[in-house]
Amino acid sequence: MIKNVKRAAVAAAAVGASVAVGMTLLTPVAQADTRIVLPKETQTARMGDGTVVTFTRLRERATINPSMGGTPLHRNAWISGKFSVRTSQKVDNIEINPGYIVACQVNLGGATGNLGDDALLNGIPGTGGQVELGPGQARAYYLTDWEHADDFAAEKHDTKTSTKDTNRANFGYTNQQLSLAGCGGYAQARSFATILVETEMASQQMSFYGRPFSLG
Repeated sequence: MIKNVKRAAVAAAAVGASVAVGMTLLTPVAQADTRIVLPKETQTARMGDGTVVTFTRLRERATINPSMGGTPLHRNAWISGKFSVRTSQKVDNIEINPGYIVACQVNLGGATGNLGDDALLNGIPGTGGQVELGPGQARAYYLTDWEHADDFAAEKHDTKTSTKDTNRANFGYTNQQLSLAGCGGYAQARSFATILVETEMASQQMSFYGRPFSLG
């Protein structure tokens, strides 16, 4: 059972700018938000014991807010979507570890190998703050922060959800805030979900990646 899941709220500071021209004070023209709707995708994988895992990403969308200060160093996005996992037979456990890889001046179109792995290892849970990146850097932003006690009764934080004795599991999120600071060039984001499926005969972890989209 999932308890105490905190959905991320990453705060971004926006600073208004003004430009003096002669004796006239001009304020920058506000840019419209950019709305991105990503297509539904279904991917499958087969485990060693023959269990087929079907992963579906649906209703994924993002609203990109331009910097009010007219600087590309800050981006802000509101992201929504749903991840669905189905197995061909009932399994002992399905874990979903969902998030986004955010990159500065890196093409995420092929970030399913070392770049994706490195970003996941250096990820941050969705508990506030913002992703800060320089040129050539990528980092994972996890969508959940599950608080629970470990074996020694100390507070532990997990970025995954777990569903036991089932053949299906879902994770949905709506208008989660994702902010990026420090990137002076182009920036991209790409959803991912790392899935762990455990059966009586096998245990396998697999990662599924969504389509990259521009943060500006």
